[in-house]
Amino acid sequence: MTAQIDPATAAAAQDRIFLGGGGESYGVAQELLLKYGNRHGLIAGATGTGKTVTLQVLAEGFAAAGVPVFLSDIKGDLSGICQPGDPAAKTHAAFAARAETIGLDLAYRAFPVLFWDLFGQRGHPVRTTVAEMGPLLLSRLLELTEVQEGVMNVAFRLADDEKLALLDMKDLRALLTFIAENSAEISSTYGLVSSQSVGAIQRRLLMLENEGATHLFGEPALELADLMTVDPGGTGRISILVADKLINSTRLYATFLLWLLSELFEALPEVGDPDKPKLVFFFDEAHLLFNDAPKALISRIEQVARLIRSKGVGVYFITQNPADVPDTVLGQLGNRVQHALRTFTAKDQTDLARAARTYRANPRFPIEEAIREVGTGEAVTSLLEAKGVPGMAERTLVRPPFSRLGPAEESARAAAFAASPLAGKYDTEIDRESAFEILRARAGKAAVEASRSEEAVEGSAEGEAFSRGKRYGGENSSRRYEAPSRTTEEAPKKKSSSSRSDSVGEAFAKSFARQLGSKSGQAVVRGVLGTIFGKR
Repeated sequence: MTAQIDPATAAAAQDRIFLGGGGESYGVAQELLLKYGNRHGLIAGATGTGKTVTLQVLAEGFAAAGVPVFLSDIKGDLSGICQPGDPAAKTHAAFAARAETIGLDLAYRAFPVLFWDLFGQRGHPVRTTVAEMGPLLLSRLLELTEVQEGVMNVAFRLADDEKLALLDMKDLRALLTFIAENSAEISSTYGLVSSQSVGAIQRRLLMLENEGATHLFGEPALELADLMTVDPGGTGRISILVADKLINSTRLYATFLLWLLSELFEALPEVGDPDKPKLVFFFDEAHLLFNDAPKALISRIEQVARLIRSKGVGVYFITQNPADVPDTVLGQLGNRVQHALRTFTAKDQTDLARAARTYRANPRFPIEEAIREVGTGEAVTSLLEAKGVPGMAERTLVRPPFSRLGPAEESARAAAFAASPLAGKYDTEIDRESAFEILRARAGKAAVEASRSEEAVEGSAEGEAFSRGKRYGGENSSRRYEAPSRTTEEAPKKKSSSSRSDSVGEAFAKSFARQLGSKSGQAVVRGVLGTIFGKR
């Protein structure tokens, strides 16, 4: 067979990514135009149909064109991108045959990789601060009720107004404790908060800490610029989030990636329609993002997906079934790669028909039938064409990857990590003064002042009694005054002293609350998902 694809163009074109061969004999190039790479995309299909390989192929294509890539590696299979493919591997013969079929020059190569790990074990530690995460995403992470989410919003507003830095979990715990102890005063300024709601949030925080979330919050926080770099040769670096352990905490996994997406949305400037994306973001196991998500959150995710493309960021969702993604978000995904769907149940058949209707029809074959029948390594694709028009659905034989298929060898992984330009930047955690230290110091100061006030009250009473004894005691007046033992009739005096002491603590709390009310105009500005992106 004579291929219709120019191998040099397919392998090295800088304005498009060669995905594979289409048509009846797989001789028609299926290419993703880089200028539409920020129009987002979907990679869907049942387990074992080739989604991970397609993700790897697209990541390679973007990187080769100088576009940085961020992706999560849930099974550990994608670490092999840091090594070239092996001609001696068992898969080489099949890959060589596929390359010949689609007219591709199979030139194995490695790609520059940065490894990241929330737990700091197999990659650079990834941290953000509690303040940067924001109340909305943190409430989602903690699965809070609407009332508890309201308390969380009060806590963040209080911290913003009073300049209390929320960096890690102990800062948030200290702030919540302060709110519970001064709920009456704070409620008068910010709205009703109850110690019961605070206690429920504290219990949720404990559960989150047990899942290892303490590693996520702290400093030095991740700088987004470190995800958007190219190597000296102009190849985009591929940032791989090591997620084989993280995926066990599904809510933490989904919330972290959503936070990262929202940070990119808020931080990056508008660039319109660039010739190629500034960053491509692959969101694997995308259904975890939408499971049990409130409508308000899904609406905001839709807003981010719709607008972030003008920031030059392309987002590609990887999931088993297109039905896992809400229609409002699915409609934003212009580039589609649909691997086989299995139809074991009536619902599966409905989902298959629904997926087929989202493609531009091809008169040569029924799309629904093709989605059901394509084999491993094949897919039904629809890639945006000129003027952003969806391309006609095509049965496509996906090209083999140039890098190693499967996990990297430990020696190669270690070498890639050692050669990282970020070596040492995030390794050592920093614990600077923040809400925990500030509130602890204030509480200590208040306790000292309360103690001094109580001593002053008691000293004044004893001094007055001693003076009376000296005046009226006659010859006994020079004798050292000994306070009489308290009787039951004198109990109210003790109560009065205690009440005086309590009023000092109340005065501190009320004074603090008044200070908060006077600083409401100094709150930081939060973005569409509640994350910090600047100050007024």
